[in-house]
Amino acid sequence: MVSRREFLLANGTVLAAGALGLGFPAAPASASAPATAPVLPGFGRPTRLDYADIATLHGNDQLLLTTLQGVVNRRRPRLYFNYNKEGFDERWLSSTGAAVTRHEQPLDLVARYRGEVRGAILIDPDVPDSVNVATTLAGLENAVAATAEQAETYRLKVIADLRGRFKADDVLATYRWQLDNLWPRCSHALLSGLPPTRTVSVENVQWREIARETERIRDSSNRAVRTFDLSQELSGEEGVFLRFQDSLGDDGWGASVGSVVVKADGTEIASFTPGTDAEKPFLFDGVNSAIGGDSNRFADGGGYFIYRFTPPAGTRELLVDVDLWNQYLVTATTTAPTRVEPFPYFRDYTVAGRAMVFWLPPAGETGKLLDEIFSKVKPTTPYAGWFSNDVAGEWGGVDRASQHAVEVVPADYYMNGTVHAGVPAKVSDRVRPRPRATLRNRVYLTLTVGEGDNIQYCQRRMRQLWDDPARGRVPTNWTVSPLLADIGPALLSYYQRTATDNDLLIAGPSGAGYTYPGSWPEDALDAYTELTGRYMRRTGMDLVYAYNHRNAEDDGWVAYDERIASSYRKHTPVRGIIQSWETGDLQAHVGGLPLIGNLYPQGKAQEYRDGLLRHIEGWDGSQPLFIAGAVNAWNWTPSDIAELGELLEEPFEIVRGDVFFHLLNEHLTKE
Repeated sequence: MVSRREFLLANGTVLAAGALGLGFPAAPASASAPATAPVLPGFGRPTRLDYADIATLHGNDQLLLTTLQGVVNRRRPRLYFNYNKEGFDERWLSSTGAAVTRHEQPLDLVARYRGEVRGAILIDPDVPDSVNVATTLAGLENAVAATAEQAETYRLKVIADLRGRFKADDVLATYRWQLDNLWPRCSHALLSGLPPTRTVSVENVQWREIARETERIRDSSNRAVRTFDLSQELSGEEGVFLRFQDSLGDDGWGASVGSVVVKADGTEIASFTPGTDAEKPFLFDGVNSAIGGDSNRFADGGGYFIYRFTPPAGTRELLVDVDLWNQYLVTATTTAPTRVEPFPYFRDYTVAGRAMVFWLPPAGETGKLLDEIFSKVKPTTPYAGWFSNDVAGEWGGVDRASQHAVEVVPADYYMNGTVHAGVPAKVSDRVRPRPRATLRNRVYLTLTVGEGDNIQYCQRRMRQLWDDPARGRVPTNWTVSPLLADIGPALLSYYQRTATDNDLLIAGPSGAGYTYPGSWPEDALDAYTELTGRYMRRTGMDLVYAYNHRNAEDDGWVAYDERIASSYRKHTPVRGIIQSWETGDLQAHVGGLPLIGNLYPQGKAQEYRDGLLRHIEGWDGSQPLFIAGAVNAWNWTPSDIAELGELLEEPFEIVRGDVFFHLLNEHLTKE
């Protein structure tokens, strides 16, 4: 048991934790919750809501209002905010069924509800992770997270001042202190991982295009060291900013950089390989990129990364040599294109739930601390939020959580969760009737839109896709999280009610929360599939789109074995499993269940069709062929799916997932 209860001040002196003015009572009772308890808590039914649009506010103000929302809504949901310019939060407002009062001045709500909070926890602007500690404390102390200036402006009593208490470059010490001192007071039913800050684009920045790859190149065949002349940008006072993006954002093979050398009037002022300490002084914004296995930095789709170079005064020529390949778009500017602010999202829910909030990269020493936190909770405890370091962080983080029997709920951008969790919407438990079908010697294709485990996707991007008039023209499987029954019943109910005969909702990976079942302890896996079964029955789902851990030797996916499939079959109503596989060469009858790996052709409709044709080149038509096609939720729309449907002729037949698995099971049991 951890016993350390002190931390170092910035000046090196030691201050007892009690000096924060906080008590540390014993940990909550560890009695097991009833089997029917919700995985994700609710906070009552909203009947009257004060609504404000806070999309254009600075992150400090959004943080203040979101933590206020958490304290206020814990007692009864009364605050609801719109967080983005697209207005998705307002789009769901009517589904709450509450009477709504609109406020044009959002910050006036601080004074309106000041009497319901004890005061403020002051963040340290110089220590990003203090935002997470302040959020945890806000939940424990019925307080808001705020800057010192905000506390003075809104006459908020200072409950705890985190300024100078932690070091910006010692994340481990910050979260170690939180674990030692705050964890005993936190809820042990929910963990939350949220980035402490976000990067916000500055408007009206003018970019000059430097280079662009116009061909679809995915094999590094255009790799070369290219020299870019940035002398035109030497007039800027803030330095020179060089941005790398994906020139063709629909297929995931964006700009990749292997090395950078910068020369000012012939003198080298920078030389680095991505992912090393030498890169850090020049990486202005890398949160939308990732490090690859070849020590390269890359950005796909809508991602990007920006380097900043500050040449000596009087420099006349600035040249940058970049080892660059794949589908790159390179631009430059003299204006700082982004700024860093507190990350405000999902904090209403964590504050209301008294969850501990942290942000620990799953590799290295921080990964070990993440393991320690996961080990302190019971099996099937949800970790709501996300992980740092893009894809690598996802695989490493979900795998670590799975090893400790913790399922992940991607939720870092899920807004107004304290309101949505309490909406009394009707979620149907009725399984959709399966259309009749006769097994023939055809190529059966079922198309599945991914990302449904991600509840913020269900709240935003999925609604955008769902409203496309072309939806319903082609049979399509839509992954959603069964846990929406807890944290967003009105969202799930909307999709159920408005689905066409061609739309089928299925459980996102890998059921009741994103996880890798193969990494679960053997004695805990049944607990996860039992939980999944409970939520699938509650939401009328009988198909699962699933993930598993990756093979350390070749980084490929590991197929579900007899143990995993049998656990699903025993505890869930699943009729079949689509496993993330990408190459489409996995098909088996495992543990009494039909299992198929998906195929993920690149590109949009035409190129996707060509990929399908290549995949069936060896098929002679003497027996049925089954393909589970993956659809990229971020790049495709129902209009694209409809276009693909028009392009596919004989011998293809696109069917819903339930029909697909009925026929696949019939085929496999005949063999």
